[in-house]
Formats: sequence, C-alpha cells, structure tokens
Amino acid sequence: MAKKVFIDGKAGTTGLRIYERLEQFEGIELISLSDEKRKDRECRKEALNSADIAFLCLPDDAARESVSLIENDNTVVIDTSTAHRTLDDWAYGFPELSAAHLEGRKAGSEGEKEAAQYVEQMFKEYGIDLLTPSGGDIFGIRKETGDTLTSRNVIGFVEGYDKELRNDYIVVAARLDNIGTMTMTVDGKPVERVFYGANGNASGLAMLVELARMVKTNSIMFRRSVLFAAFGSSNETFAGAWYFLNRSFPETAKIDAMVNLDCLGTGYNGFYAYSGSNMDMNAIVNTLAGELQPIRPELTSNEIYPSDHRAFYAKEIPSIVFTTGRYPEHNTDRDTQSIIDYEMMERELEYIYNYVFALANLNVAPAFRSVKAQGSAYDGAVPYYQCDQRPVFLNSADPAQFLDKWVYQYLKYPEAALREGIQGQVMVQFIIDKDGKVTDVRVAKSVSEELDAEAVKVISASPKWKPGRKNGEKVRTSITLPVEFKLEKKRK
Repeated sequence: MAKKVFIDGKAGTTGLRIYERLEQFEGIELISLSDEKRKDRECRKEALNSADIAFLCLPDDAARESVSLIENDNTVVIDTSTAHRTLDDWAYGFPELSAAHLEGRKAGSEGEKEAAQYVEQMFKEYGIDLLTPSGGDIFGIRKETGDTLTSRNVIGFVEGYDKELRNDYIVVAARLDNIGTMTMTVDGKPVERVFYGANGNASGLAMLVELARMVKTNSIMFRRSVLFAAFGSSNETFAGAWYFLNRSFPETAKIDAMVNLDCLGTGYNGFYAYSGSNMDMNAIVNTLAGELQPIRPELTSNEIYPSDHRAFYAKEIPSIVFTTGRYPEHNTDRDTQSIIDYEMMERELEYIYNYVFALANLNVAPAFRSVKAQGSAYDGAVPYYQCDQRPVFLNSADPAQFLDKWVYQYLKYPEAALREGIQGQVMVQFIIDKDGKVTDVRVAKSVSEELDAEAVKVISASPKWKPGRKNGEKVRTSITLPVEFKLEKKRK
C-alpha cells in the first residue's frame, strides 16, 4: 500500500527538491494542491490529516500553524524549519539563511534584516552576550540617488579568562548580505531570479554561529575575549565593517586580530587562507598544519576577493580570510543548499576553531603586516569608501556610473569564452591617481584568462576621473569593481 506524502510549502526551493526526489520512487503517493488551494487553510488541513507523512517547508509561524491543524495521531511530521527543533545545540544555518523568502538578503532589505535577527536569536540561545541592541546596530548609507539604505550589524561577545588579556579582542566575522533578486526576461515573460547565497555567505554565517557556540562552551580556555560579528551591507563597500570600526566600537585599538569567514561551503576547489603575507598570522597556519588537523588550508599570496577584512587592514589590524575560493555558482540562482559540502565544512570548522583558539592564547599579539609586498603600488592608497570626497566619473561618485557609461559600453565578449560557455564576474582592482588617471589595474578575483584580460583592457583605457579627497587633499584611491560577463539565455 502506497504511503501518502504531503509537502506543505512545495512551491519553495526546499519543498520542490523534496518533491522531485520523492516522485522518483514507487510506493509513494504525493498529495498535491493547486496554486489556488495551497494557501487555503481548510484544504491544507485536509491534506495534512490524510497524509501518512507531512513535510513542512515553511517559515516558523506557518509551520506551527500546520502542526495545529493535524487532528490525528497517525501523520508523521518532518519539519525543515526551526519551529520544532529537537536539538537545541544544532546550528541549522542554511534553511534559515538561504531561504527563498529572504530574497537573497540584499543590503538594506527585509531579507538581510531577518538574517540579522536569526543570528541574534542563535547568539541568545547559546548564552552569548550581545554588544548590539535588539534588532542589531542600525546604520544608514547615503546613496547617490539621495535615498538612504538602512542596514545593521550584530555583534556577540565571549569574555576571556585572563585578567589582563581579556581586555584584548579577537574579531571573528562574516557578512550578512548577498546580492538579492533580479528580474530577467525569458521567452518574453519577466522571471524573478533569487540569488540565494547559500555558499555566499550563508556558509560563513552558519560557521560564525557555530564557532560562537563552541567558544562560549569552552570560554574558560580562551585568554582573550572573542567578538563574533555579522556585518551588514558588505556588498555596499564593506560598510558594516567600516561602521563597526569607525563609529560603533570604541576600543578598536584593543583588537589584536581579525578572522574573516567568506564562502566556506564548497570543497571542490580546496580550502584557502589569505593573510596579506602577515608573518605572525601565517605562522599559526603553518604550526597548525604541522599538527594533527582534519584539514589544512593552502596559504595564498593572492587575494581571493575583496571582503570585510579590508576595513581592518585600513586600521592596521592583522587579518586572515578563510574561504573555499571561486565556485561556478557564485552570484547565480544556483547558489543553493544543494552545492554545500557539509562534511568539508565540519573539517573547516574544527580547523578554524583551533586557529581562533591559538590566536586568543598568544602571549604576544600578532604584528600588522610583518612582511610587506615590496614596492606595491597599493601601499598608501586610500580605499574608496574611506575618502571624504569619493572619486567622480562623469559627474557621479557612484561606481555604477563608470560601469554603465564606460565599461559595458566598450566591453566585448571574447570569442574563446563564448565558444566554451564561460561566464562570471571578474573583480578588478585599480588606482585612481591624484591627477584622476586610472593606473595599476589588476585582477582581484579571476574567472578565466580571456575574461580577465578583457576587463583589465577596458578599465585601463578609462578616461580621467575627478580624484578623491581626504582631509581636503587629493589622494591616490584604490577601488574594486565587479565586471560581469553573462551569456544570454537562448529563447526556445
């Protein structure tokens, strides 16, 4: 006799994937409701009570309502939400942070706000003190349109045991936001794409929450205090990290080091650590690698991509980024839970915990950039977001103007990349000199040799900008921009 299965919330990503799996098996009768009936309370009630197994793929409140509708003792409920969690110390992370209803957690959106609330809730459940008010530390970003984007940071705190070193801090951070949604035309009809950001950066956030729990549990072993920061508006020039360091946290000078968690959910490209060639931070990587560890990161001298550590560099705070690097689903609607390598993440988690433990228990704090790249053109350049007056291109300080009016006007898709179906986002870093000339163009995040070269060529040919200023003086300004190469979907 076939088992009857009802998926409440089948229209969502999780529900659809469960449905697709189950419909392949014989002996299972899937109960389906039409679009008109799936939101009807009585129709759902009938389906729930007629099912042998009910999957709840819903937000917490809706999941609780569904359970209340079941009037028999026979229906087995499998809940994918957090509403009926059975293990209090299990950090789910991904169902909450990459859910469709968050709509890609765009900076300033309700989705980003809900992600912040989730992190805050988990910190509270784990007994972690909060340095930010309920709902997060809210800040605003003035956009070129005159509108204000409202974002927020969530900061947790675990105090160290050492009477002297407990007043020094290690910051462990991950970005809250992703790129949100986009409407595209397919077969003449508008289709909304959600950039779920499971790996970018629900993976880093989930690991942040779990690390906080682990450190809290073992706090009697940590000499320094540890701050756990979920930074909002990272995709808006790392604004959350900048706000924390320059406006919110009064003891910046007491931060000994920063550990950044960004895109840690895929394992097919390896596991990397980037510290800007900092001798002391690298020494810990090498020491741990020589011990029995579940995984060893590869130290890289090339920055994987810009992230929140940039703001800490600007304050001369030693920083390290842990990442699994580039992946094909980055900034696409395919960045879902299906690409996450959970076993890889467990090994990474153990390693990073040991790294944070080693940092927190150093006798002497790490020094900033003990080893510098010789003759770097970027030495002394002011990051774009730190200028009092930002560089201007064609009467606008919004970098989107430069992309729209110059880069995408002259960008040509390389034939070799077209033939091979290569697409993606090249991150390009460059200097706007004191005279407004664009110099020292380089790739900060590569896609392919052909796409990289085209992006660098077009930006290198840029007309002069109006240079940035700081403290009333013209300055050399560093800026990093995404150059997107996207293949058009062929219509049927």
